[in-house]
Amino acid sequence: MREEVLAAVLSANKELSRDEPEVAANIGIQLEHMGLSTWSISVRRRIRDSISLIEPKKIIQTGAGIGHLSAWILDHYENKNELEQFQMIEEGNRFAVILTRLRERYSSVPSSIVVGSPSLLSSELKAWSISKSGDPPMLPGADVIIVDAPMVRLAGEISSMLPLLSKNGVLFTVEPTPPVGDRETDDPEVVGFNEWMELIKDSNETHHLAFAPLFGGTIVAWLPRE
Repeated sequence: MREEVLAAVLSANKELSRDEPEVAANIGIQLEHMGLSTWSISVRRRIRDSISLIEPKKIIQTGAGIGHLSAWILDHYENKNELEQFQMIEEGNRFAVILTRLRERYSSVPSSIVVGSPSLLSSELKAWSISKSGDPPMLPGADVIIVDAPMVRLAGEISSMLPLLSKNGVLFTVEPTPPVGDRETDDPEVVGFNEWMELIKDSNETHHLAFAPLFGGTIVAWLPRE
């Protein structure tokens, strides 16, 4: 039954606009100028659709970059009182400055920015959960988690985020492209892809998984088993 729910969550929400929000479109132009890659519009639109169907109270997005997908989420929740917290995690201070401007643009949405590595932050969160001293380094749990990372770190970051999912929470990422050509077994991308395959195999014991092939990428989603 929960598997069917997960498949339904990955479907399009026809009630929402199919057009890219203006702010997100402008960020897309900025990404091109900076030579940065991004998830396809089909993937970003479907993740926004899925989030709208889940109706989360708390969202964590890792690898937020300069906010291309974040803008879709912020635009959806603008002037609504449905969200308690949207936390954007980004490793680089330079991108955090851009995210801050985006956050100010959507000031009606309760959001925060954390600078740091998701894996390191989750380790610090474990220490915090024992001491409960001061504020947590990141949200201690969420109903939606989005993980965007290079293949060499993707499996590790998902593994560190999965324990933070609420009982009915969903984690989203995009399936990595297998490395091609003659590669050594210790090539970082080969190692990363093998770790991804192990993650899929191992997490299937604890979570329901679903795949949504779209133009420009396949969304992978995890939902905790009961």
